Amino acid sequence: MRSPFVEFSRAQWSALAESAPLPLTAADIARLRALDDPIDLSEVDAVYRPLVSLLAMYEQATRSLHAATSTFLRENGGRTPYVIGVAGSVAVGKSTVSRLLRDLIGRFPNTPRVELVTTDGFLHPNAELERRGIMDRKGFPESFDRRALLRFVQEAKSGEPEVAAPVYSHLTYDIVPGERAIVKKPDVLILEGLNVLQPARQGAESPLAVSDFFDFSIYIDARPADAKRWYIERFLKLKGTAFRNPESYFRRYADLNEMEARATASHIWDRINAPNLAENIAPTRGRATLVLTKDSAHRIESMRLRKL
Repeated sequence: MRSPFVEFSRAQWSALAESAPLPLTAADIARLRALDDPIDLSEVDAVYRPLVSLLAMYEQATRSLHAATSTFLRENGGRTPYVIGVAGSVAVGKSTVSRLLRDLIGRFPNTPRVELVTTDGFLHPNAELERRGIMDRKGFPESFDRRALLRFVQEAKSGEPEVAAPVYSHLTYDIVPGERAIVKKPDVLILEGLNVLQPARQGAESPLAVSDFFDFSIYIDARPADAKRWYIERFLKLKGTAFRNPESYFRRYADLNEMEARATASHIWDRINAPNLAENIAPTRGRATLVLTKDSAHRIESMRLRKL
């Protein structure tokens, strides 16, 4: 059976956009990358410069098709956001990829307004998770307010002047009461999250899924053993930084010695993140437009692009 994807090595992919500009500097990369992601300018040059060039072509083609369809149907359809979904496991670098895309795409003249929203804000508050008895399944599909998330994406994609998303605090590990992130009809909307490529649930109130509103989607892939190692390394770094904040939900981990911290992080991974990856996240990989696969050093080593 033929694959619905075209596969590229890193070298083949890098050669696709030799003439495309690279508008970011090393200082920009340092500002955008996550705590545990060693991405540098050479990685951006080899991987993300071609990707953003491809996205620019896809976005322009989608705009042209929309305009042609509106003309044919004699509609006066306004401009709506081009929506990009970014999915993948905990600790694979989704946040860094999403921030890079936001900054790179935002420097194109036809897409100056790019918004990034993470699905963390659509998690149920901790009190609700406790009430439902699923606090230890935070990040699993059932821990999200899926109706609110679907409504947000649907309204954004339909061209509503303003849509609001709840705000999540990684410090308190909870939704910030009463706070909202306002999205005002951007040219491009990037939605990042563990489960954004989930299909519609059987028997759900709506037959639609969040991914039905994506124009392009990216899955960040890595071997589970590497993702676990990166998670543990990030936990150790946070233990000496953010966890030391008295307001941190994870303050109780700050004083663990290294052996205890590694054991704790490993246990959390095995009990929560590994099952979620195997049961819910990895099965959605084949639904992506583009799969970026990382090697053990956090570098993109290959790409699979869905055929049109």
